[in-house]
Amino acid sequence: MKIRIPFLLASIVLSLITARGTAADAKKPNVLFIAVDDLRDWVGYLGHNPQTKTPNIDRLAKMGLAFTHSYCAAPVCNPSRAALMSGLRPFTTGVYENNNDWRPVIAEPLTLTHQFRGAGYFVCGAGKIYHEAYRRVSDWDDYLANEGGGKGPVKFSPQAKNDGVGGIKFAPLDCRDEDLPDYKITDYGIAQLGKKHDKPFFLAVGLHKPHMPWNVPQKYYDMFPADKIVLPPYLENDLDDIPPAGVAMAKPWGDHKNILESGRWKEAIQGYLAAIAYTDMNIGRLLDAFEKSAYKNNTIICFWCDHGWHLGEKHHWRKFALWEEATRSPLIWVVPGVTKPGSVCQRTVDFMTIYPTMCEVCGIPAPAHVEGKSIRALLSDPGVVRDEPAVTTYKFKNHTVRTEDWRLIRYENGDEEFYDEKADPNEWTNLATNPKYAEQKARLAKLLPDHNHEDIGGAVGKGAEDFGDGTKAEKKRLKKEARQQSAPM
Repeated sequence: MKIRIPFLLASIVLSLITARGTAADAKKPNVLFIAVDDLRDWVGYLGHNPQTKTPNIDRLAKMGLAFTHSYCAAPVCNPSRAALMSGLRPFTTGVYENNNDWRPVIAEPLTLTHQFRGAGYFVCGAGKIYHEAYRRVSDWDDYLANEGGGKGPVKFSPQAKNDGVGGIKFAPLDCRDEDLPDYKITDYGIAQLGKKHDKPFFLAVGLHKPHMPWNVPQKYYDMFPADKIVLPPYLENDLDDIPPAGVAMAKPWGDHKNILESGRWKEAIQGYLAAIAYTDMNIGRLLDAFEKSAYKNNTIICFWCDHGWHLGEKHHWRKFALWEEATRSPLIWVVPGVTKPGSVCQRTVDFMTIYPTMCEVCGIPAPAHVEGKSIRALLSDPGVVRDEPAVTTYKFKNHTVRTEDWRLIRYENGDEEFYDEKADPNEWTNLATNPKYAEQKARLAKLLPDHNHEDIGGAVGKGAEDFGDGTKAEKKRLKKEARQQSAPM
């Protein structure tokens, strides 16, 4: 983790020359790169929440290798995606927030998409892969310019009470599946799978749901009756042993207070589950097209999500935190001839492994600047010992290190949390001040980042997104919330 900006141009140029030298290899595998926004560990195959209904994501997991402990580089859309797609962690680039425009500090030759273009791939995509507020069209050979929605009106269902509770937005819609942007995004992927390609392709499909607002057709809400919803594990005094910096991240006086006062906690969870079910439907459509395509036997699938989400645990809602709920999200690999159908890996990994692994399984040299390490060995043997921790960063100098057994959180001001993940999977008992665990905590502390690039800045409120499925005030609300989230803790 010694890389600094500016980066080593000589190594970049060398890697590009090497990659272009293999461009004529027509036998290279294709890539189907599926990203889902704000999807936490509430998928069927992980068993964390039995209420969720994700038959198609579970079907994908059975096709290859599913990771049970996979973690984001940052619990925020923009820095998580910038890190994954560049191979550079937030504390190296200074991209920590949604208002940080990553493009000036992450040159085009550094990105995963550029590596594949240099290796002779047709690189195309639709939806949200990078943070949509900072799209760079030069990273792609083709990209869906207008994801929009269908031609039909998008309006609230007669059963919708309103648009949610404060900033937690959810409402059933009176519309068709195809009236939302994700349907059109999936259509793009289906169309590419049905085309004849004269070069290997890297096809990226980025779905927005379950990003808020959780506005999807009424039928998906009907799958989860509100009166049957079970609340997530919750401890009333959970924040009593959390240091001030952690409480500031939880913001119990904000979303959670509003939810409790509204009496609509179960309805909010219903909305999140409904949005997941809508996305699962689109994943099913994409997989159906994939299995009917001419590329089924020579295509690598990587399924990832940018971060997790809290729905009341730790008195917190949304991402924007360093606990398990905000940092853990699904990761699935399907690599023909390498992964075994239905296999599971219990090792701890983070999403910085995706870039180097994708390069290795496709026979493309990974550039020297990439900070993550390939997990190619785990794809063929999920039980291989791996000592690398998962590292997640939120804002400047706030980090968590997650191993198979432990989590250490250290905040910018020096506050700490330490959890025994085997004995305390809900992270209800902070052991940071317990002398019994001082030696173990010190071992994890050595794994914390050794450099912290300053935040690169950006206009307050910049980076807000509008997915075209809410009210006319939705974009204004998003900008307001982005300003609030950018405020100091």
